[in-house]
Amino acid sequence: MVGEDLTAELVERLGRAATEWSGRGRIFIGRDTRASGPELEDALARGIASAGGNAVVAGVLPTPAVALLTLDLGCVITASHNPPEYNGVKFFDRDGQKLSDAQEEEIEALLDIRATGGGEVDEVGVATDSYLEHVVERFGSDLAGLKIAVDCANGAYSGLAPKAFTQLGAEVTAIGDQPDGNNINVDCGATDLRALQATVKTNELDLGVAFDGDGDRMLAVDASGAVVDGDQIVAIVALDRKVDLVAVTVMANMGLHRLMAEHGIRVVTTDVGDRYVLEALRREGGILGGEQSGHLIWLDGHVTGDGLVAALLLCAALHGRPLAEVAAVMHRYPQAKENVRVADRRLTPVIEAEVEAVNAELQERGRVLVRPSGTEPVIRVLTEAETAGEAEILCARIGALVRRELG
Repeated sequence: MVGEDLTAELVERLGRAATEWSGRGRIFIGRDTRASGPELEDALARGIASAGGNAVVAGVLPTPAVALLTLDLGCVITASHNPPEYNGVKFFDRDGQKLSDAQEEEIEALLDIRATGGGEVDEVGVATDSYLEHVVERFGSDLAGLKIAVDCANGAYSGLAPKAFTQLGAEVTAIGDQPDGNNINVDCGATDLRALQATVKTNELDLGVAFDGDGDRMLAVDASGAVVDGDQIVAIVALDRKVDLVAVTVMANMGLHRLMAEHGIRVVTTDVGDRYVLEALRREGGILGGEQSGHLIWLDGHVTGDGLVAALLLCAALHGRPLAEVAAVMHRYPQAKENVRVADRRLTPVIEAEVEAVNAELQERGRVLVRPSGTEPVIRVLTEAETAGEAEILCARIGALVRRELG
């Protein structure tokens, strides 16, 4: 929370530490539309200059744009999909990669260094144009005749994403496009699709796309308002672009795995988190990966997940067909999820044996996944089955076992 966990004074110290760590070079800064952003942006730039670095301040910019335009270091002030009262700081190296945990710890170890002065702050006004030009030229297609709703989550894509679709010939209805500092991700965007669904149905549009506040994730809805999630979008793009490998997390739907197997596309499975998907793609030489939550990574011409790029790839894959028809190529198994609060996050042999037994019994008809949260005293239970009822019964059964064993 800004003012409690995150203060301007801490961000200034972070700017100094990052500058020292990166060799006093040029640090590119972007931010989302939160009310706290300008103050924290000023503090970060002040800290960079106080340690002899050059702060290049770009103002409001989506996270993937900062990754693309990074200099010796890139920094974005955002709390991504979280409510307006939160904020945070993310760093990218000169290649546009998120810093590792170890690198972030090295920066934190320098938080108490003294100011030396000698740096400077430059403001740049062309970063948005540079990003838009790159994305439209590299990933755009002829969208003439397409009627699309674009929900910008009152975030960093406000004004920017609708412009991209308009330039490519689409008929655009923009919502969540009036940021006031306090409405980012509120009742809009990829975390709440109700406004997008209503807009698409009321205006009889072909489809809708929604971003989160900083623009690194995207979800879609078809003409009837049905949600097309990240797994389906990965599947659609994989088949359209004829890739030979995709990287997804353990949360990915069984339907995605089946479809990829049918088409001879290898699936690499990672822990939850777009960072792990990105690492797997780089290790395996792949270009496409994603998460059910809407992070889609396309590395041919980019360095990280990008919501606008994902939306443009999805639209290009339609080839004049309705989104519902294109998405129907993947059978989505019903899923049920429960977060069980526990005293101890270590799974017991009883839980592990039961999960193994259930999965052996289900075989190809479903699965159970039980994993500890990395940050909360919670065990996450995910079940999949051929019907929603089966999935819910399984989830309740395993959840009850976890509560008995670890509650």
